[in-house]
Amino acid sequence: MTSFTFVTRLLGLVGALSLAAPTLAQDHGGMDHSGMDHGDHQVIPGKTIPSGAPPAHAGHAHDVGPAGATYDLRFIDGMVQHHTGALRMSEFVFDIGAPSVGALGKTIWRDQANEIRAMGLWRKAWFPQAPVYPVALAEGGDPGSLGGLTRMSQAQIDGMRMVGDAPTRDNRVVWFLEGMLHHHGGALIMAHDALAKSTNPTIRRFARQVIVAQRAEIIELRRMLATEGLRKPDYHRYDALFVL
Repeated sequence: MTSFTFVTRLLGLVGALSLAAPTLAQDHGGMDHSGMDHGDHQVIPGKTIPSGAPPAHAGHAHDVGPAGATYDLRFIDGMVQHHTGALRMSEFVFDIGAPSVGALGKTIWRDQANEIRAMGLWRKAWFPQAPVYPVALAEGGDPGSLGGLTRMSQAQIDGMRMVGDAPTRDNRVVWFLEGMLHHHGGALIMAHDALAKSTNPTIRRFARQVIVAQRAEIIELRRMLATEGLRKPDYHRYDALFVL
C-alpha cells in the first residue's frame, strides 16, 4: 500500500480491539494432511480473474479455504507471506538508477512491513493458542477448528510470496514493475475473498483499504511500464477487482 497514514491507523487498531477471538474447537487431529486449496485462480462471485503469472514469477495460490472460525488466521498467515514476497521483490530495486522505481520499491517495502507488523499483532490478540508457524487448512480439515489446520508447506509459502526467478541488472525494472502488478492483483483477489468470508470488522476494513491502495498502485505501475514502451492487455486483467 502507499498510504503511511493508513498503516499507522492499522497499528492503532490493535490497541482498540473490541472483537473477541473466535471460538475454536481444539481437536488437534489431522495435522499431518497437506494444506490449502491451490487452484490457479480464486472464484469471486460476479468477477472472472484469469489464472497464471508472468514466467519470471512463481504462481500464486490465492485461496486460503472456506469461511469458518479459523478463516481470519488463515487469511493473516497467507497475507503475511504474500507481503513478505513484496518485500523481497522491492529489495531488488532499492539501489536502481531509475529514481522513481527505486522510490516506489522503498515505499512498498515500508508500507507492507508495517502491515505485516499489524497482522502479527492481530494474530497474537485473536489466536493466542495458534501455532507460531504459518498455517493452512489441511486436506479435509475442519475450517472451524485448529485441529483442521496444518503447517504451511514451503511450496505454499513460495506460491504466496510469488517471487520466482531473480532478475538480472538489465531486466530488473520490467521484472519489478510487471511482477508487482501481478503481485498486487493477488492481493486484490485475497481482499475480495476476505470480504466474502470474514465477519471480522478489522479484517474487512483492512481488505477494503487493500483494494483502494492496490488498485491505485496498479494504475501507477501501468503508467511506469508505459514509459518502458509496454502496454500489454494482460496489465488490465485485475480491473474487475477495482470496485469495492
